[in-house]
Amino acid sequence: MSINSIDHNEMSDVSSKWDFKDETASHISQNKRQQAEARRRIEMLRDIRASGLTIEEAKELGLIH
Repeated sequence: MSINSIDHNEMSDVSSKWDFKDETASHISQNKRQQAEARRRIEMLRDIRASGLTIEEAKELGLIH
């Protein structure tokens, strides 16, 4: 398919049907967000430990804030 064969009117019609809420995770509860953030932090700390760095070294490198 060529870029010239795209129907631009059809594309704009489809894009006008998108809502901002479709692109955000506003329907996810605050508790689920906190759980996901905690899982990411735990995974990051496991990766740091596996690499042989100490927590202090990771902080100095900017891996942990």
